[in-house]
Amino acid sequence: MKNGSKHETKKNCLVCDSGNVEEFLDLGAMALANQFLSADKINLNEPKYPLRVGFCHQCGHVQLMQAVPPLEMFENYLYISSASDTLKNHLWDLSDDVVRRYGLGAADLVIDIGCNDGTLLEGFKRHGVRTLGIDPAQNLAELAASSGIERYVGLFTAATAQEIVSRWGHAASVTATNTFPHIQDLGDFIQGLRTMLRPGGVFVIEMHYLLDIIEQVAFDTVYHEHVSYWALGPMKRLFEAHGMTIVDAERIPLHHGQLRVHVQRQGEGEVHSGVAEILAAEKAAGLDRLETYERFAERAQKIKKDLHRTLAKFAREGRSVAGYGAPAKGNTLLGFLEIGPELLPYIVDRSPLKQGLYTPGTHIPVVAPERLLADRPDYVLLLAWNFVDEILEQQAEYVKGGGRFMVPVPEVRVL
Repeated sequence: MKNGSKHETKKNCLVCDSGNVEEFLDLGAMALANQFLSADKINLNEPKYPLRVGFCHQCGHVQLMQAVPPLEMFENYLYISSASDTLKNHLWDLSDDVVRRYGLGAADLVIDIGCNDGTLLEGFKRHGVRTLGIDPAQNLAELAASSGIERYVGLFTAATAQEIVSRWGHAASVTATNTFPHIQDLGDFIQGLRTMLRPGGVFVIEMHYLLDIIEQVAFDTVYHEHVSYWALGPMKRLFEAHGMTIVDAERIPLHHGQLRVHVQRQGEGEVHSGVAEILAAEKAAGLDRLETYERFAERAQKIKKDLHRTLAKFAREGRSVAGYGAPAKGNTLLGFLEIGPELLPYIVDRSPLKQGLYTPGTHIPVVAPERLLADRPDYVLLLAWNFVDEILEQQAEYVKGGGRFMVPVPEVRVL
């Protein structure tokens, strides 16, 4: 509930509209994962919403049981892609691949939905193609104003797609990296996509992959922005219902497991073998069965107990602990485990947008990374565990001095 008011339950599947969606994981009432607080706000009545996940018995789609209005989450947004060197390099590699594969040139327009600070579009700009970013976050538009990349500040819908085409023309390629899981009205989104793509154009998506989430027990990937947790099977059904075809799919290692998918209008592209291979792997892993998700929920509960027990033990022994990384996923983990500043006095993060603020729900202060070397805590809980290699490299001096990092999933361990 939000401040005691009623909140809509998603009774039907977002993909197939079936009413047979069964809950398998309840993470409790959570504050919005990217709504960090200033010091003067932490004692106010902070909105919290149910965070529950369900499985559709009809098509196998996994989704949240409740929705939060998009502008409550995205109008002021504190996550920026360029804060991670790993992510920036990956996005530029993606731009290289799309330009090369589809032969894009100076006359072609590439549109990025959920463009954030424009990191991916900067990659495309290196190739001389025309670029346009779409994003509702006004603060990020101001942050990226000097990039020279044109931007439409607003939500992408079927209606805004028509406005965008009238102003900028049709797109040769539309991209959406870690944005597609946010979409609450999928039919409207695809209608807008069809409006915006030129004939033969391609939609390239990247997102957290459900099979990796299950295998890694990455329950912290669940938060209100992510209304869908995508496997290829339900996605194939969705696009085919709207006259489009998945022509290629591949698993990529970013964030410890994502799915990259290429989509075109039916009849406009050759379907590659990767699609059938991934569909077969999903079937073998049991992604079409509720029992798979029930086991996942049991393992998440075990991590909760193990990590809370470990942190409480360190506190009793007088061991000092800090957190590293303040991603949205970290706030799900902290909220679900009920870990506050008494067990984790502060979190360091490279993003200047988050430094000086407090985590939503748990109210842990976020500080600059230099604090680690100043304090040298005994242990650091790695909340941004999906960038473990990059962070260990950045913090080599802390590790050399005897500091230890803890990783929470798929089981609690000290590196």
